[in-house]
Amino acid sequence: MKRIVIILAGVLFLAPLTLAGVAWATPPSGVTHSAELGRISLGPYHESSPSFKIFSSAPTDTVVMTTTIAPGGSTGWHSHPGPAFIVVTAGTLTVYDGNDPACTPHQYGQGSGFFDPGFGHVHIARNEGSTPVTVVQTYLDVPPGGSPRIDAPAPGNCPF
Repeated sequence: MKRIVIILAGVLFLAPLTLAGVAWATPPSGVTHSAELGRISLGPYHESSPSFKIFSSAPTDTVVMTTTIAPGGSTGWHSHPGPAFIVVTAGTLTVYDGNDPACTPHQYGQGSGFFDPGFGHVHIARNEGSTPVTVVQTYLDVPPGGSPRIDAPAPGNCPF
């Protein structure tokens, strides 16, 4: 009986901690459309040209998506398993880095874009304008069949 009480006490102690970890994640809001346009699965490879080199020692996917965010919406705080290229095709996207204590906004308008280094770089993208924002994203080094998004808790450097 004592063993059951100890196990039950352990479960009751650990369960809230597990649930709290889930509650800390910041899911997207106002994302009105998100669709995978394509996925390329590659085995271990090494390709190079005079100006470009790419290498992977394990199988990996490259994923291309499009996402539309309504005014006032956001991606929620997140990172990616590998690098990403993002191009804004409509509206203005405002990005905040999780490691920037000043919470500096970086704005990208239609026809512009940016490179996200991935590998744990936590950030949030917001639509602070009055029209929808649409972006096309290309994610590299995604686990085969996996998600290009890793939810993250708010780092606390921004007031939102």
